[in-house]
This record gives sequence, structure tokens and C-alpha cells, in this order.
Amino acid sequence: MAGNSDPLTPRAKLAVTAGKAVAAASRAAGRGSGSVIGGRVALKLDPDLLARLAQNLDVILVSATNGKTTTTRLIAEALRAAGPVVSNALGANMPAGITSALSGGSDAKFGVIEVDEKYLAGVARDTDPKCIALLNLSRDQLDRAAETRMLAENWREGLAGSKAVVVANADDPLVVWAASSSPNVVWVAAGQMWKDDAWSCPSCGGVMQRPGDDWYCGECGFRRPTPSWALSGDHVLDPHGSAWPIHLQLPGRANKANAASSAAVAAVFGVPPQVALERMYQVQAVAGRYDVVQFQGRDLRLLLAKNPAGWLETFSLIDPPPTPVILSVNARGADGTDTSWLWDVDYTRLTGHPIFVIGDRKLDLAVRLEVANQSFQVCESLDQAVQQAPPGRIEVIANYTAFQDLRRRVGN
Repeated sequence: MAGNSDPLTPRAKLAVTAGKAVAAASRAAGRGSGSVIGGRVALKLDPDLLARLAQNLDVILVSATNGKTTTTRLIAEALRAAGPVVSNALGANMPAGITSALSGGSDAKFGVIEVDEKYLAGVARDTDPKCIALLNLSRDQLDRAAETRMLAENWREGLAGSKAVVVANADDPLVVWAASSSPNVVWVAAGQMWKDDAWSCPSCGGVMQRPGDDWYCGECGFRRPTPSWALSGDHVLDPHGSAWPIHLQLPGRANKANAASSAAVAAVFGVPPQVALERMYQVQAVAGRYDVVQFQGRDLRLLLAKNPAGWLETFSLIDPPPTPVILSVNARGADGTDTSWLWDVDYTRLTGHPIFVIGDRKLDLAVRLEVANQSFQVCESLDQAVQQAPPGRIEVIANYTAFQDLRRRVGN
């Protein structure tokens, strides 16, 4: 364990101390958790700090377009059965935030780290992970994220020859293409609801054939690998064919899929599926997502959806009509400023729900809903939307910064 043989040089210790001081000052000034600015300062003082902090940990990296924060939480919970865990649980997933998280875990055995897709190859190089979980790749932040095929290529090159056990979703062709360069892959049938980014073969550009749950390229023979783990209804099937029940407090099929991948990761470290899945039940909400809060005498359930694949999953778990739905979309730096992705979301799934639209880009969303033939009201604020909503619990769906705005307003 890291506490027994201190891997940190005097310079690294200074960097950690300075980073923590800056983070504390940032928190005191009310500017958020301070983890990113603290990590930046620490890395400026010692550019090798992330590698030093990781060297006595069993590091697990988690990357995906959707579900990485939740899956990171589920894996961390499962691995606590085998020893202390340090994790960037609040989702600061670029090198500065990761460095900041690891600098707080001197006695940890495991480092469970969520990594932004664009940084995966670099963070893997620095941290020498024992395991990497790859869940999905889909379009996101169109103004600055690389096209998904390029991201898959970046992963493929960055992970080629990696010693890590790669736990990868066999149902996402882009993930399979990315993981196929690794010598040690555990395939999980976790499903793929959003298929619009994987109609052409990532290997040759040919057209993908998709009979049932299978997929293959008719031109080059690139095909779905045989999974050793699978999500089957409310159970995880392990490599021996045993079915383990999934009991989660988190809603929806996507979270069952996250649990299946997390169980496969836990097994790499000797934690049996039954123990791993029982521990995952502890996770109630992840950074405010799925929380039900009281606001103006009403129950609001807060749901985060940042891109078309995320919105599709979220629509599948909201209560049926006539449950009122509030939609909030911003387009600030952290969201990506291009809102053209709204046209990729199938808003006809909201037919029958009273819809209320708020957020910086409420008019962009209003035009999209108009074309989808939905009836809705545009409101100036959350308060106004809640006042106008008919009785019953309200589902509130927001993208990234809109979600943070909502949490601040409801005091969550």
C-alpha cells in the first residue's frame, strides 16, 4: 500500500501541498470544489506527479461518452470489498482533476478513475492501469470533440499493447474496434440503444449489418466478439454461465449495463459478482443525478442528459404520461456551444407529457420540439416552470451546465 513506501519526492510533496492549498482557497471563495485548479498548480510544480501518485495503486480507468461517472462510482463501491479506494467521484476527469483526486488517497489500494475520452491514451500512459473499462462512444460536444471514429482510432493506438485488462462493450462496434488492439480483452454484452454513430465499419468504412443484437461488416469481416459477461434482463451472466441478480437504487437499463461492466471489472481483482453487485446497491445518486428533491412543495427528479445517446436512455426511464417534464439546455463551454445535436434526439418520445422548456438555449429547443409536433411552454425560470406544471412528480432533464444551475437553485 502507498503508505508503506512513500513514492513521492520532496518536489512531488511540495506540489501536492501547494495544490491542496490552492484548492482549499478556491473552495473558501465559493468557486466550486477547487480540484481542477489545485491539480493544475500541482502539475505545474511537478509534471510527473500523476505518474508518481499512481505508481503504488492498482489503477482502473473508466472512459465512455455516457455513463462513466456512474460506472466509476459502481466500480469504486464494488472494489471497497477488497481494500481502500481513491476515486475522482465528482467527475473532474481531465489530468488536473485526476491528479487532485489521487493526491488525497495516500492509504488507498485501488485508484478508480473516470477519464474524459480525449485524454484516455495520455492518462493510461501516465498511470499504468491494471484495468481499463470502455463502455461506449457516441457524438458529443460537436464543436470541439473529435468525430467518434477518430476518438476510437485514438483509443486503439493509445491502448495498443497495453498490459491492462480491457473490459469492453461487445455491442458497440467503435469500442470493439478501439479495444481490439489490446492483447487482453474481457468482452461484456452491455447493449447499445443508440446506434446512429456505428452504421459504417470503423475498420474499412463498409456498411454494418445488424441482424438482431449481432453486428458485422459484410465487406471486411469485422464482427461482434463473443462476450464472456452479459446483461440479461435484471441479471448479470458471468463467464461460467451463472446469473447474478442486479439490485440497484439507480433507475433504467443503462445503469444495469453499467453494473454488468462494473461486475466484470471487480472480478479482475478477485471480487465475486455477488459481493460486487450487493455493494453497488449502496449507490443512490451520482453527483446529484437521479436525486428526487423537494422544491416549492413539489417532488422533482433531476436527470442529466448531455448528448443524443444520453437523452434516448433518459426518455426510457421517465414516468409515463401525463407526468410533467421540464427540459433545460445550455450551450456554455463545458456543454459545447453547438446545439445542432438537438436534431438527433427523438423528441416524439415525449408525446403525451406536458413539456416546459427553460435554459440559455430554450428557443433552440422550442424550435426542435415544434418540428417534432410536441406541445410545450417556454418558461423564464425553473420556478415558473414548476408553478405551471400540473400536479405530480416532475421529471427534470438537463444538459451539463443546465444541470449544475438546477442543483444550485434547488439547494442540492
